[in-house]
Amino acid sequence: MTSMTFRPRTILRLAAFLLGALAACSPQAALADAAAAKALIQTEAPSAAVSATSAPAAQPSATPLPTPLPDTWQTAPIIPESLSQRARDTYALGRALGRNPRAFSKVGDCGGTPAWFLGPFDLGDYKLGDYSSLQEVIDFYSGSYNRTSKAVHNGFNAASILSSIRADPEFCESGEHPLGCEFRLNNPSLALIMVGTNDKYRVAEFEGAMRLIIEYSIDQGILPVIASKPDNLEGDHSLNRILYALALEYELPFWNLWGAMQDLPNGGLQEDGAHLVWAPNDFSNVVDMRAGWPNRNLSALQVLDSIWSQLENDD
Repeated sequence: MTSMTFRPRTILRLAAFLLGALAACSPQAALADAAAAKALIQTEAPSAAVSATSAPAAQPSATPLPTPLPDTWQTAPIIPESLSQRARDTYALGRALGRNPRAFSKVGDCGGTPAWFLGPFDLGDYKLGDYSSLQEVIDFYSGSYNRTSKAVHNGFNAASILSSIRADPEFCESGEHPLGCEFRLNNPSLALIMVGTNDKYRVAEFEGAMRLIIEYSIDQGILPVIASKPDNLEGDHSLNRILYALALEYELPFWNLWGAMQDLPNGGLQEDGAHLVWAPNDFSNVVDMRAGWPNRNLSALQVLDSIWSQLENDD
């Protein structure tokens, strides 16, 4: 079993990042991160979930960050239309390492908890309407929808996901960060990365934390799916630009969740500009489908279906 070691500069950068976090889901969590950041330099290096000797590790690209035109990400497809060879290679690495092809993990803040995201699709509490073909992907990933991810929590920003201080001590091992803990427990083949809402005050550090999340996932043979965020709390969409640029650089599937919300009242968001408007998962009800919550679930299912169908053809 090998371990993943963060360099001192990386740990210091994460500590500074946590100090500036603002939690949209839980203000108390931001204060906890600020206190925890002081101790971050003292924490042990987190353990990798899979032995690196099992298969060669996927190597992240050393190319510079692409700089698409400012609004290019806004017109990106909502559902990833094709997978790159690099994404397919990451998935193949995961299969060689014994990752479960029928499991995915959620990574992010409170918006990724089962009550807010996809949980009802393990409980039968939904109506697909014209989208009945999605029942196959619901069945295929059964068990992942209502699972409580250890890499999802109120107030999580990008740095929190890589901080062992924020790991659940009931389930996670000593020195293990939430992402490594989740990957060890769930053994997924895919990870839906949904972060950024709580990063609005530390935009400059966001890219570095996201790179660590992406590269850790790739090294573990888990294909990251990068989601844009539906809000614009930072005021200039800079975080979504970064997310899109990183998806391009690492040749990863990009889920344009922001784009999926643009035809909805207030972009599918509540008055706080951060949380989605709730409605039942009745995809046949035109009133319900004016809310952000069922539209995010629908587009997530479509993303999973698109990726699964392409990977299934590789098998």
